[in-house]
Amino acid sequence: MTSLTTELDKLAPRFDIDGRQIEIINAPSDFYSVLKEKIRNSRQRIFLSTLYVGASEHELIDTLRHALHSQPSLKLSVLCDALRGTRESPRASCASLLAPLVQEFGEDRVQIRMYHTPNLTGWKKRFIPVRMNEGWGLQHMKLYGFDDEIILSGANLSTDYFTNRQDRYHVFSNKQITDYFFNVQQMISSLSYQVLPDSESDQGYRLIWPAENSAPEPIKRTSEFRLCAAESVGSIIRPPLHSEKIITPSSTDTVVYPLGQFTPLFPSVDLSTEMVGLCSVMKLLARPDFSNSMWTLTAGYFNIHPTLKKLLLASQSSRGTVITAHQHANGFYGSAGISGNLPPGYTLLAQRFLQDVYRAGKKDFIALKEWKRGMVGKPGGWTYHAKGIWVNPPGEMSPAITLIGSSNYTRRSYSLDIEMNALVITRNEQLRQKLQSEVENLEQYATGKYLSDFNEKVGWRVRFLVWLFGEQL
Repeated sequence: MTSLTTELDKLAPRFDIDGRQIEIINAPSDFYSVLKEKIRNSRQRIFLSTLYVGASEHELIDTLRHALHSQPSLKLSVLCDALRGTRESPRASCASLLAPLVQEFGEDRVQIRMYHTPNLTGWKKRFIPVRMNEGWGLQHMKLYGFDDEIILSGANLSTDYFTNRQDRYHVFSNKQITDYFFNVQQMISSLSYQVLPDSESDQGYRLIWPAENSAPEPIKRTSEFRLCAAESVGSIIRPPLHSEKIITPSSTDTVVYPLGQFTPLFPSVDLSTEMVGLCSVMKLLARPDFSNSMWTLTAGYFNIHPTLKKLLLASQSSRGTVITAHQHANGFYGSAGISGNLPPGYTLLAQRFLQDVYRAGKKDFIALKEWKRGMVGKPGGWTYHAKGIWVNPPGEMSPAITLIGSSNYTRRSYSLDIEMNALVITRNEQLRQKLQSEVENLEQYATGKYLSDFNEKVGWRVRFLVWLFGEQL
């Protein structure tokens, strides 16, 4: 792995840790229990970055409220997306749920921020319907920090993610890593609107652009916003220019590289690190000395970026597995309107990927599996939202590399949304066994698919929408 770490050392900050500092949660209910436990035990800071908090998550808000009451020095920082977080207004929304915490504890202890993409301005912002405007870009990072610990995940903060929507959740008990992701969250918060309570408004809150923000408003001065944002982001996601030679402590066996994708914030040269870092990992798989390796990739919304697909098809691994959601495990299954076409659209994209596998002569080496646990909307039905990559070194039966975080590895992940992940490379056998168990946990509800299984006719409407909105899926 030396060549890989040498390459990554030039790309992203590096943290050498003990593999025992990473714990893996497998079930949504356990994720919720750990989340509440860590909130209750926090003494100094809680920072949460998510797409949205469900408008009915009163128990979670009460848990935060009690923690703030019991610990006078505790501070709370929440970062959500402005489009998704205000979508239901003036009815109950993420913003209206969080705003009362500011009223109760003050702005010096509670900061609620909402990022607004610079891609949605002018006539697009005025005329594109609320249910569709999220297609132009979102705050998609999932960072859940408590004092000196952080949970990296792909899960948002709402009931389904706490009960019957499968995702991934890694707990890092390391102050340096937690500090780093806290700084990332604070940096994006300084490029975001602030949510304040407003009792005179029907929606119960207002959005302001603080004077101390590090850029002008994205919807008013878009070009200037991007220039300022690019400077802020570039300074934190890349390694220090004059960093000292890395000396790995003898007690460590695991390396963590934070990888972020902030493409909408770079007006010219994209300094994002996720795509570049992930490509470095995948290029390993094409080397002759990795011909006996194995890999697994999963994404609930499967619209893999063409660059990544090309690298997967070029891999020399003895076995590769892609896990994606069955239509019945897609969160949009049964939705009214245009979103109801998304599940068959993603299935169409999975079918096209498998066709490419066959054309490349890799059907005996790369398998496609669909995850299904009941049916969405029916008793006992689950949805699938996991995303990640695992790599087993040649001849070994457990992963030594994984990527955990918010990215779905889609075209929109690398062009429209802002994402944050961690690439973990480990020699720790205990951690590797946990990673193997994580893969097996996901695979227990996944069934292999062959091209002959895709016999359901896809209507012209679905094909047209996939063609039209392919960049936004």
